[in-house]
Amino acid sequence: MFGLGGIFVEVMKDVSFYLAPLTHQEALQMLENTRSYALLRGARGQAGVDLDSIAGALQRISQLVTDFPQIEEMDINPFIVGEVGTAPVVADARMILSGVK
Repeated sequence: MFGLGGIFVEVMKDVSFYLAPLTHQEALQMLENTRSYALLRGARGQAGVDLDSIAGALQRISQLVTDFPQIEEMDINPFIVGEVGTAPVVADARMILSGVK
């Protein structure tokens, strides 16, 4: 699942779902399938963010949960992205593993 978070998910239900593992192209399609995609590309004088870095992260995360089926749940919020050429940053994450108490 991908969404911008906050009001975009909670009120507007602006999310995209795909099954893991993702290809890079599928990860880009996840972004494109949200209503907030125009904001990610840049709007009203604001620069866009590095869409390829988001897609790459989505692809790697999808491979992680494929390789480790004991991952039952993962929440990454916020995932901070910047303009093209800047590395994304995970500011907070939570993972629930099966059989772990």
